[in-house]
Amino acid sequence: MKIGFFDSGIGGLTVLHQAVKLLPKEDYLFYADTANVPYGEKTREEVRQYIVDAADCIARQHVKALVIACNTATSIVIEELRQRYDFPILGIEPAVKPAIEKWEGNRKKVLVVATNLTLKEKKYNELVERLDHEEIVHSLPLPGLVQLAESFRFNQDEVVSYLKEAFAHLDVTQYGTVVLGCTHFPYFEMPLKSLFPEGTDFISGSLGTAKHLKRILEANNEVNQEGTGEIAFFKSGVKVEDAEELRRYHGLFDRLDDIERLKRLGTNSKQ
Repeated sequence: MKIGFFDSGIGGLTVLHQAVKLLPKEDYLFYADTANVPYGEKTREEVRQYIVDAADCIARQHVKALVIACNTATSIVIEELRQRYDFPILGIEPAVKPAIEKWEGNRKKVLVVATNLTLKEKKYNELVERLDHEEIVHSLPLPGLVQLAESFRFNQDEVVSYLKEAFAHLDVTQYGTVVLGCTHFPYFEMPLKSLFPEGTDFISGSLGTAKHLKRILEANNEVNQEGTGEIAFFKSGVKVEDAEELRRYHGLFDRLDDIERLKRLGTNSKQ
């Protein structure tokens, strides 16, 4: 049986990328709701219906687990989906807790960047209220990054131009940690890093979610040791068969591998 991954677009591939490294023998289904992306600018009820419809489609593919690889979707409908299906359903949320823990060491503030809808959701605000006792967490919507990613526009100059405008009113030197609170944002980690002081930490929930998935499968004795690592891609309910489009999706994994390599080298080289 496959493991399902869902996102409004290509952002969820940043979570799937981590899962594939931890669970290389699993088979996967990735569902991108490209007909309705971006979610961050739509109403809560519109998004809820999109997600429920997509989850129903994924469930019909007989998955053994489903990862909602979208912060906005998780905040809106994760509990409803868990009541709806009998297989494990995992979500993702902005990594506020580990970011605040880092404050104990550097005493610098935390910046959470995400979509408008994620930052307005009760789930996110309750998370911050519960953890942010020192009032060090600031939030900033960056909807333009979602649009750039969905258009496969990763040109350094265009991305940096957008980010400079978005950060124009901020003193970036006050932040020690930046939380990438949207699964699209890891594609832009290097341009983001170039605008903050050296030593600023950038964290997301992608790896933690993949590790949680692995723990659940191990606990249920469902880790696949004989799969091929195949990924079936769906766009708003339609399986992707076009070879060029499939190459574009797999090419995003190559981009993420390059970003990880540059991070290990400690460089802000262009991406």
